Order: sequence, then C-alpha cells, then structure tokens
Amino acid sequence: MTPRLTNKQDIEALLAAVKQIAYEAGRRIMEVYEQGFSVEEKSDHTPVTEADLAAHRVIDEGLRALTPDIPILSEECKPLPFHERARWPRYWLVDPLDGTREFIRRNGEFSVNIALIEGNRPVVGTIYGPVVGCLYYAAKGLGAFKKSGIDDVRPIHVRERCPEKIVIAGSRSHHGEEFRQFISHLSDYEIIPMGSALKSCLVAEGRADLYARLGPTSEWDTAAAQIIVEEAGGKITDTRMQALRYNTREGLLNPHFFAFGDRSRDWSEYL
Repeated sequence: MTPRLTNKQDIEALLAAVKQIAYEAGRRIMEVYEQGFSVEEKSDHTPVTEADLAAHRVIDEGLRALTPDIPILSEECKPLPFHERARWPRYWLVDPLDGTREFIRRNGEFSVNIALIEGNRPVVGTIYGPVVGCLYYAAKGLGAFKKSGIDDVRPIHVRERCPEKIVIAGSRSHHGEEFRQFISHLSDYEIIPMGSALKSCLVAEGRADLYARLGPTSEWDTAAAQIIVEEAGGKITDTRMQALRYNTREGLLNPHFFAFGDRSRDWSEYL
C-alpha cells in the first residue's frame, strides 16, 4: 500500500525509502562511470548513456514497489499525453542522471533527482551526487538537509541577505547571451561553476546567492531542487517571480527561472 502522507511519520518513512533508492541509483551510475561507457543521442539531440538507463531502471523498480499506485514520469521514458497526466493527483518526477554532459566529461558534477509532486508543486525531493558524496533532501514542512558521510546530517538554509558581492551558481555547459547580459547588470559578482541540480543545492545551503537559468530545462531538472530550496528558506521562480508549477500543460519544458535565497530581491529587474 502507498504510504499516506498525512503526518510527519508517514512523510519521513517515505523520504527514507526514496533516499535509499537514490543511493542505489547512484551506485549503478558509478559502476558505469568507472567501467567506461558509450554515448548515444536521443531524438531531442541530447546525450544518453548506459548509466542514465541503469539509474532509470533502479528508480522505476524501486518507486513502483514502494508506491504502486503513484505514476512515474521520468526523463528516460516516453511521457503520457497531457490529458492523461492531468488526472494525476500526485506523481513521481524523476531525472535518473541529471548532468549527463558532466558525466560524459567525467567531472563528477551530476546527480540523481527524485521528486514527489502533489497539486502541481513538489512536496518531497532528493538530489544525490554520487561523486561529490552528498545527498540533499527535503519534504514539505520538515525542512531541508544535507547528508555527507555515514552519519553527517545537518539542516541547511539559504543566505537570506545577499552580500555586496553576489555569489552565482553558474552552469558549466549552458552560458548563453541572455545570461551574459543578465550578469552584466550586476555591480559585483562571483561565479561558482557547477553542473546539474547541484547548482540549486549551492543556493539551498547558503554557498551561493543565486542560480539564474536563462535557457532550456525540463520539469524533472528542477522539481527536487525546488522543494529543497523552498524548505531551506529560498525560492525557485520564473522570471516573473512566480513559483514554478508542474504538469500544467502538454509540454514539459520549464520557463527561464531563478533559484535564490534573498526573497527581498526582484531578480527580474536585471534582465
């Protein structure tokens, strides 16, 4: 039976199981990472490897066993038409290997992203970076946490006020003209380059003030990060400063967005 998310104990039990699924997916990714792999191209011209597919299988099997009546939407499976998805009261939204380009470059900056969506908003999320050795996780109303090592778990929180020099988590693979124009309007800044959803995690733990993504992403890229950032005291919004919502239309592309800690700033002013 699917756990009923009606109290703290139910949510914590569900989250504990999802964390183990993320760890197992990360283990399978690392097996491929260490043994070598080939790269193929999907129909949308994005790369895919054996690791993406192996992690997808682990997560798909794990979530189906854990919550057999909750649908799963993963980057590595063909999405159902919107008229069917629109009937889902809740569903799992998964990116089995976020940062495939970083995986291919072997820089370690990739992650396993798993989120539970209810009412078009994420309510549970885990992001696991198997090379960096960190698991970030959160559930609505329970706070956000970072686990590194066997027993090292600590709550995380955004930096609520930007310093004079703004620290930006920047993509290693996607720096377009719109982003360059955006940062040109900032008086002083520093960029920390990072791949995958780990950029948003830098914001969630207060190491960065802002992650501005002014290029294409999909809903599975941001859902887990959004609940983690929100529970850490920050926000992920579109460029109109409205929180991202999920499964509201046929397409699964996100609008351009900001992840940030200082909620008093209107980042759209710098566009």
